[in-house]
Amino acid sequence: MTEVAFHFNMPDKTRYLCRLLRKAVSQGAQVAVTGPDAAMDELDAALWSFSDTDFVPHCRSDSDPVVLDASPVVLGVQASQARHHDVLLNLGAEVPAGFERFERVIEVVGPDDTQRVQSRARWKYYQQRGYALVRHDLSGQGRS
Repeated sequence: MTEVAFHFNMPDKTRYLCRLLRKAVSQGAQVAVTGPDAAMDELDAALWSFSDTDFVPHCRSDSDPVVLDASPVVLGVQASQARHHDVLLNLGAEVPAGFERFERVIEVVGPDDTQRVQSRARWKYYQQRGYALVRHDLSGQGRS
């Protein structure tokens, strides 16, 4: 059964996402990232510039198939159409259709009240269907 983890209370969400993806790639995971286009644009730009010494190989979901197959991180993918099925990183407001195809789902919740309310609905959805939920409260963390 898919493992579902919620990460919340990070002081800098975008920087946290970059660090999370760097760690996943260093451990050999392939990650599909789903969410709104604006979030994908912001994350794409951040992945190019967040570290002077590290690069997280990634591409957009509309990239050439050869690039998609070679990239451990694919941004802007629909979960049901993902080529990678290790980790699904959800930055969207809804439970992504097809999430159950992944070994792990990571739900990242920003600090604003709207995101918190939306995350509670997703938590209930997973919980009511019997998924074991892991809670990562990142209060007080903010450095690499």
